[in-house]
Amino acid sequence: MSASTKFRIDTKIHDFLMNSSPRAPEPPASKGLMLPDPVFPQYPKLLNEPGPEVSPERRVWRPSQIYRSMRGWLFPYIRSRALSGEFHPITAYLFTEYKCNLDCWYCWAYNNKVKGMTEDVARRSIDWLYDNGCRVLALMGGEPLLRPQFVHKVVYYAAKKGFWIYIATNGRLLRPDVADRLGDAGVAVFNLALDAWDLKPGLPKALVPVEKNLEHISRKQYVYGYMVFFNINICGNNVEDVKKLTEYARSRRIATDYHINETPMLEQDDHFKHLENNPTYIRPQDWRRIDSLIDWLIEKNRLGYQMVNSVARLEEMKAFMRMSSGLDLRKYGWFGDGVTGKAHDAMVASMPGIVEDSGGDLHFTEWNCRAGQNNVVIRTDGTVAPCFPMYPSTYDWGSIDEPKFDGGQLRQMKMQCQRHCFSTLNHNLAYCYNDARVIKWLWSQVIRHGFQGGARSFDD
Repeated sequence: MSASTKFRIDTKIHDFLMNSSPRAPEPPASKGLMLPDPVFPQYPKLLNEPGPEVSPERRVWRPSQIYRSMRGWLFPYIRSRALSGEFHPITAYLFTEYKCNLDCWYCWAYNNKVKGMTEDVARRSIDWLYDNGCRVLALMGGEPLLRPQFVHKVVYYAAKKGFWIYIATNGRLLRPDVADRLGDAGVAVFNLALDAWDLKPGLPKALVPVEKNLEHISRKQYVYGYMVFFNINICGNNVEDVKKLTEYARSRRIATDYHINETPMLEQDDHFKHLENNPTYIRPQDWRRIDSLIDWLIEKNRLGYQMVNSVARLEEMKAFMRMSSGLDLRKYGWFGDGVTGKAHDAMVASMPGIVEDSGGDLHFTEWNCRAGQNNVVIRTDGTVAPCFPMYPSTYDWGSIDEPKFDGGQLRQMKMQCQRHCFSTLNHNLAYCYNDARVIKWLWSQVIRHGFQGGARSFDD
């Protein structure tokens, strides 16, 4: 039985986002700008320092590294609260590539026919973000490291302008020489997407093929001052892999971030060829196993494992995998066995962020999504979108030369799309876009942690 659908957003808003614009967004005309050639090595002593063989029990951050994080996250937040207007980006996804060297069967975020970003667009994008107060830059793909020299230039230029830079990668191309150049240039985070211990059907993002690269960055993070994350996608065929990756990360003081496998929010073109008969999708017969895995992750979270996800967000994954299946829970029941009633009602009641409408469908309550306000996506051609799930939309939000984000349109769109969206970054951004929570979190970091240690969820 297939649980996949072509898209999971409401049909009316889907058609509006995909069909309402008379033409696709117009990319900005080239100005012929180039990125400066990076100086390497900027720090020769660090290049030759191997780093510790065994990860220290507690991460110690230097004052300059603490300031870099505050300059990236806290200062733009304060600026966004102090200034008038709705568009004050705190985080930005810069899609330098939409090509990829791997073919993960669940992934629609790549198309090998799409040209990579030019130096002109990259430089102007960074300048535009800088002028609008943004200081967090996530380099995305596809696979950003398909052109390592280009990424080196982007990181070098953005770091010189004060950006906190995050690179999402599958790790295959993150060779030690590439990692050292990016560390020297000023990268803040390497986020390795790993779904399996070793290669398996539909899941080529595995630890074994990247282990040597991972060992290198695990040591050198203590030299250059960046962090290493594992970004793990929970699928129908990797339950034991998720546990092994989690324990591996724990043993090496690496933080983890979890997602639940999902079908696209918007319908994809025919480059996305793994919609049917896909072992990575979660079917009703998998729900109990995935519930048990999530309970296991919650237990580890409470034991102090470094996780970006809060306990509440992990719990909500159980509901999301059911609502994103496109199946009628009144028929299949909470456990996929056709049994409905008290168990179903109890699970829904235990998740305050989830509601069940009169038709029996689950969805998220309104959660103050900040897409297009404090978060922005820049496509490879320089056109913009409010968030990652909207990358394939043909609706015209403009470009880095002329953004067209409209508060009324965004609010109308979010009335529907945020009911179906489980974006980790946007949920975290929305949750912390609250002065009282920010003050409480800062106080906790000063008193309990002294701005030291590893990654934690915003609730910690």
